[in-house]
Amino acid sequence: QVRLVESGGGLVQAGDSLRLSCAASSRTVSNNAMGWFRQAPGKEREFVAAIGWKGSSTNYANSVSGRFTISRDNSRNTIYLQMNSLKPEDTAVYLCAVGLSSSPSTDPSRYRYWGQGTQVTVSS
Repeated sequence: QVRLVESGGGLVQAGDSLRLSCAASSRTVSNNAMGWFRQAPGKEREFVAAIGWKGSSTNYANSVSGRFTISRDNSRNTIYLQMNSLKPEDTAVYLCAVGLSSSPSTDPSRYRYWGQGTQVTVSS
């Protein structure tokens, strides 16, 4: 089983930036897509961004397109989420996940391993 550890969350003001990291325990992650999801209290899990195994194919939710950038470093078994121009509605626990294939799917059912999440809070 792959272990994922997220980091980089925190409390920021609207308009600020954060970079989240997710480190995986296995090199096999390099062959799979990876994604970021988020979940706010009382709400369903929401797709944020995903990246293919080579890193050239990406997928973003409309709500974050143009503000967030997903990337990966396969040599370090790590993915990142650069978040700019943060808004209060971005407040949530951010989770990273390993996909079942190489395609950057928006569907959480297409992901197998999940991290515990990191809290992002954006004040107004």
